[in-house]
Amino acid sequence: MAFPVFLYHMKRTEIATLGEFGLIDHLTKDIKTKQETTVKGVGDDAAIVDNAGKRTLITTDLLLEGIHFDLIYTPLKHLGYKAAVVNFSDIYAMNGKPQQITISLGIAKRMSVEDLEEFYSGVKTACEIYGVDIIGGDTTSSLTGFTISITCIGTADDDKIVYRYGAKDTDLIFVSGDLGASYMGLQLLEREKSVFASNPDKGFQPDFGGREYILERQLKPEARKDIVELLAENGIVPTSMIDISDGLSSDLLHICKQSNVGCQLFEERIPIDYQTAAMAETFNMNVTTAALNGGEDYELLFTVPLTLHEKMKDITGIHLVGHITKPENGCYMITRDGVEIELKAQGWNPIAEK
Repeated sequence: MAFPVFLYHMKRTEIATLGEFGLIDHLTKDIKTKQETTVKGVGDDAAIVDNAGKRTLITTDLLLEGIHFDLIYTPLKHLGYKAAVVNFSDIYAMNGKPQQITISLGIAKRMSVEDLEEFYSGVKTACEIYGVDIIGGDTTSSLTGFTISITCIGTADDDKIVYRYGAKDTDLIFVSGDLGASYMGLQLLEREKSVFASNPDKGFQPDFGGREYILERQLKPEARKDIVELLAENGIVPTSMIDISDGLSSDLLHICKQSNVGCQLFEERIPIDYQTAAMAETFNMNVTTAALNGGEDYELLFTVPLTLHEKMKDITGIHLVGHITKPENGCYMITRDGVEIELKAQGWNPIAEK
């Protein structure tokens, strides 16, 4: 993994010693812009972006401690990286290019300047890798834990933007990468947290051996910039696309509902990594259920016309998992045994009753 799983700080600077504006200056003083479209970044009442000739894409994600992340096992550097990348993923899911972000934080009293430096370090690393500028944001105190709100601004040519509503009957359904790994990584982290809670004074060390991949998929996911670039290089514009944040089943149903179509998904074609399958077996869980409903994979789910079937074979890192049907045929998965099971939106729902 790129970062250590657990981080500790010897030095601690109280945030109050810097004040709001001093803190902003401290965290952003070394940020340099890279995009020609960034006219004005951090330091004024608003950032200025010039996107002449392009469509501007804007997305926002809100992450709440205790709902979206647990700081007991989530290093702040990983959290910063992930918070940025999940926003980039939304822009790529529309076939666009992320260019700028703003970051707003609700800061819990227990947090120090060094804690926020770690968080910002992760954000900056993500922005450096993906070529995105940090251009502003806001900070305030929080009585309910650490709160993160990131807005990402991107661009795309008007004729290249891909929406959720463009899928057509007979279109092929593809996914990138593999599914369910992030969810199984979360289950592993939660298990080790429970073990630690039961044995707090016994020199506990988490058991993560041989599980690095699923941990990284949960703690430090990547946006599929590479797939968007490969599609463009091959002259392919999907008819619909979405990133898999809520789970394959829920997100495929989003496409089907907005496109007014049905679908057939084939269980045997769903890509699953070995570590994911092994961890599911350890927990006595159905690995297909994890892939369908786990969420936070941030892979791309997209449709293309059947006529492009041969051309799609030239693109690495993607998997044909099904096809679009007429709306009256409904949305089903065909199991390995040939049984039709209706797809249901059982993925991540942050506002569902607990």
